[in-house]
Amino acid sequence: MSTPRPSLAIVGARVVPVEGEVIEEGTVLVREGVISAVGPRAEVEVPEDVEVVDAAGRWVLPGLIDAHVHLGVWEEGEGWAGIDGNESTDPVMAAARAIDAINPREQGFDDAITAGVTTVNVNPGSANPIGGQAVALKTYGRYVDEMVLRNPSGVKAALGENPKRVYGEQKKTPSTRLGVALVLRKAFSAARSYQARKAASDSPVDTDLVSEALLLVLEREIPWRQHCHRADDIATAIRLAEEFGYRLVLDHGTEAYLVADLVAQHDVPVLYGPMIVSRSKVEVRHRTPKAPGILDRAGVEVSIITDHPVVPIDYLITQVALAVREGMERDAALRAVTINPARVLGVEDRVGSLVAGKDADLALWSGDPLDLQSRVLRTWIDGVEVYAYDEEAGSGQVLPR
Repeated sequence: MSTPRPSLAIVGARVVPVEGEVIEEGTVLVREGVISAVGPRAEVEVPEDVEVVDAAGRWVLPGLIDAHVHLGVWEEGEGWAGIDGNESTDPVMAAARAIDAINPREQGFDDAITAGVTTVNVNPGSANPIGGQAVALKTYGRYVDEMVLRNPSGVKAALGENPKRVYGEQKKTPSTRLGVALVLRKAFSAARSYQARKAASDSPVDTDLVSEALLLVLEREIPWRQHCHRADDIATAIRLAEEFGYRLVLDHGTEAYLVADLVAQHDVPVLYGPMIVSRSKVEVRHRTPKAPGILDRAGVEVSIITDHPVVPIDYLITQVALAVREGMERDAALRAVTINPARVLGVEDRVGSLVAGKDADLALWSGDPLDLQSRVLRTWIDGVEVYAYDEEAGSGQVLPR
């Protein structure tokens, strides 16, 4: 962010640091956009030169994180002109980058900020077996490059219904599940051959952008983000990951709770959602808000996602509340939209909890965030107040970009 990073102290709040015990009557001290101290009000000294925010009776949490969205590449209310998530002209689009299609002035980014969501992971869509490179962003900025936390943050791929439908309609490979898996195997095998040629050659090898992207996955620098819903597709995803040795993340994982032991055995994180959707196709007919709790109890690291705009991003916390209502432990549910997705994205050193040294991405809530009558009153990113809600006027304002 180009705005100067200020210093402030939020005092008297119920502080939920996520990593650590809840602090009643706590203080969060921010210095130049970075958290410098978190603790009981009586133990954190507040310098005279900082802005003091009296948060008595309020709750402070780290900014929420949604690890699977299409913000800015699947623009709402724009029709075909704003849909840039799927380059569905080639099954293997590993070299395509979501960052090149993101419009940071899309309304969804403001919606995220008003809901206390300060970090998102923007993915390409799931029309292709390999859709392209994702990017982790802060939700405020004038242009996308100043919002980047990590680029790329993974390569998006898809199993199941979507790619077989898209290419089957074109009378091209893949048109079946076995064809989709074949496309993935061929692409990874080609990347390994490219790697070997580079290693063996004494002269420069023509750059293969697809293989270069896949090598980041094979060398475990970034995860393989596998879109899949059905339990059989989840088993295929794990099989392929074991075959090629990459770090697997399951995006959606609608039926992952049916094979929770398998997912836990292979230590595969699940980004579960969207949850507030109809049974619009066969693959999601077994979706349930009970799933995050089942997966968590099985030992799976769970994150909760909206897949915005499938579920609008300002309903992220609503999905968390539903998961708790249906059996997920409260602390686990809050981790599912904070530190867990931060780990998946490889940015846990910057965001995801209220810890000294991390970015001051904070949300001040009127009350318990899992009470749907509570609202975000103020949002800070890097210590800059990017949203404020006027309780008397009953309206809020996002900082102009």
